[in-house]
Amino acid sequence: MDAALNISRETGLNKKQVEAVVSLLDEGATIWFIARYRKERTGSLDEVAIADIRDRLEVLKAFTARKEAILKSLAERELLTPELSAAVGKTRSLSELEDLYERYRPRKQTRATKALERGLEPLAGFIRAQARGNLQAEAARYVDPEKEIPDAGAALAGARDIIAEQLAQDPEIRGAMRTLFAERAVIRSRVKKAKQEEAAKFRDYFDWAEPAFKAPSHRVLAMFRGQKEGLLTVHVLPDEDRALKLVGRFCLRHPSKTSADIREQMLEAVRDGYKRLLSKSIEKESMALLKTGADTLAIDVFAKNLRELLLSPPLGEKRVMAVDPGFRTGCKVVCLNAQGRLVHDDLVYVHQPDKAKALMAELVNHYDIQAVAIGNGTAGRETETLVREMIKESLDSRTLEVVMTDESGASVYSASDCAREEFPDKDITVRGAVSIGRRLMDPLAELVKLDPKSIGVGQYQHDVDQKLLRNSLDDVVKSCVNQVGVEVNTASKELLSQVSGLNKTIAGNLVAHRDENGPFASRRQLLKVPRLGPKAFEQAAGFLRIKNAKNPLDNSGIHPESYDIVKTIARDRKWDINTVIGNAGQVKGVDLTPYVTADRGLPTLKDILRELASPGRDPRQAFQSFAFDDTVQEITDLVPGMRLPGIVTNVTAFGAFVDVGVHQDGLVHISQLADRFVKDPGEIVRVRQKVRVRVLEVDVRRKRISLSMKN
Repeated sequence: MDAALNISRETGLNKKQVEAVVSLLDEGATIWFIARYRKERTGSLDEVAIADIRDRLEVLKAFTARKEAILKSLAERELLTPELSAAVGKTRSLSELEDLYERYRPRKQTRATKALERGLEPLAGFIRAQARGNLQAEAARYVDPEKEIPDAGAALAGARDIIAEQLAQDPEIRGAMRTLFAERAVIRSRVKKAKQEEAAKFRDYFDWAEPAFKAPSHRVLAMFRGQKEGLLTVHVLPDEDRALKLVGRFCLRHPSKTSADIREQMLEAVRDGYKRLLSKSIEKESMALLKTGADTLAIDVFAKNLRELLLSPPLGEKRVMAVDPGFRTGCKVVCLNAQGRLVHDDLVYVHQPDKAKALMAELVNHYDIQAVAIGNGTAGRETETLVREMIKESLDSRTLEVVMTDESGASVYSASDCAREEFPDKDITVRGAVSIGRRLMDPLAELVKLDPKSIGVGQYQHDVDQKLLRNSLDDVVKSCVNQVGVEVNTASKELLSQVSGLNKTIAGNLVAHRDENGPFASRRQLLKVPRLGPKAFEQAAGFLRIKNAKNPLDNSGIHPESYDIVKTIARDRKWDINTVIGNAGQVKGVDLTPYVTADRGLPTLKDILRELASPGRDPRQAFQSFAFDDTVQEITDLVPGMRLPGIVTNVTAFGAFVDVGVHQDGLVHISQLADRFVKDPGEIVRVRQKVRVRVLEVDVRRKRISLSMKN
């Protein structure tokens, strides 16, 4: 199989582009390296297109492997003929391949195989031929008590079993039935008897039905979850009469051309073949397709949310006091320097406000704190009030940013190996507070330490295909890290391990080398790191930054392989590279045509100029402060009609969840996102977006808040 040609046809991309990507992937290049530094070879394909080619290539490889496994199985069982081998080779989809293999698949003994062993295949052929004849006389020929065929009825029953299995294994019938299911199947869920109380959370699906392949992904996943938990029964089936007529079109002759009793035997075999075998097989496939489709959509939503969260605007290198709120156990307070290192930790109590404010004011002054990060969990709003009062009472002339920070996953981090390794002598409350502070300073650098599933921006993340989810989220994390770039001399090994070409082992070696030998002064010094060889260096170097390096290009996105062309341009234009880098006006308008070569075209040269104008530019937006309405702190403070500021915490297929500062996110249903029809909530909102909402309804007992973004 010509994989590049196949992918080219599926995607509409030029075959040469696909071949270039396949070749680069085979050479060990990463998606992000290819997208950024091999534009000439791929025709400037972006990382989305490159990832799609990679994924399709994996599917084709799996398909080829399945073909080989089937051919091997057929050969071992002496079933492989030249014709069958050719038929396997011609298949173009997995379903087509499996349909062809269906009749040859090894299986345990079935009713049909028993009938075959009793010699009833000729009788089955007589019935399938549907000619006029004496059926009872024909069936009587096969009566043999020693073969457990006591009478003609038993012979006919065995023959029908053979026909039913033949119909269920027929590739044409299976293909047509698959189409019928895709177009007409209904997904239907019902609550199991005596499970109503236990299944209360699935009340909407106690007796639910809708067209299967038009059902929204969140409803499909909800029904499947109920089924998995043993609370619901779920079926995906078309109208039975329509399905039986479809099978009949393939195997039933016109009534005028066959005997009534033979036709009745065929009709019974068709009913049995569909209900007992074919419907169950295609239903299983259809449910798998529905699940895959719903998984893909849910994972796509999760990935988009994660990307927005990871690329949230960073506060930057500022000295931060972080507070992990708590009532009974107190608020853990930590002070971090501008590089995020812990310099002090303490404890204050909300119910001792004077003492708490005095201590926090002392810490602010002593460590010259520039911002305060407060976790948004229990007691978060009360702690925020306490901090703002402290600033007003004790820091008259001081400007201090106070930010409520999403603490989702902070507890997971605090108990993790990397937290224990960094803070072996600190308890989990200190580690959690440090994480809250750092995620304000640089969300990306801190959140990469967490399993994305613990961050709280997914939809049914525990129900979807976990391998698919992990691969998708890994791609998002790596994409964000490589898009932003990483400072070699301050980054954690968790962050470094996400850089193109690096892994956990190399990242650990890099940090160990840095700790032992001091900061790196140039990118070339990275080659001294154990296991960071020329290939890893090629893939990683352009995404790594070294501040204050002797060569200023080492703090840019210009790859070392292009330093020579930069020197040539600088020489030709009599530039001092130390003064021109970062000088957009001087760089603007350079004619790049003379520098174009076969390996380095205009796309790369334009990227080089952009980097010279803004070296190592952070693509994330500038940080903007946000504050909740200080008159609203509990759900009981909410009143329908009230308009409030909020932050989007999660976007799903059915709407968006918004934090309005009451410890319980409200839902803006998709129908309430805008004054127009909205098909995809992602068109309107994104995670961490600041919005204004109107309260529609508040259910204090069930802790449910309905919100609207309509005017």
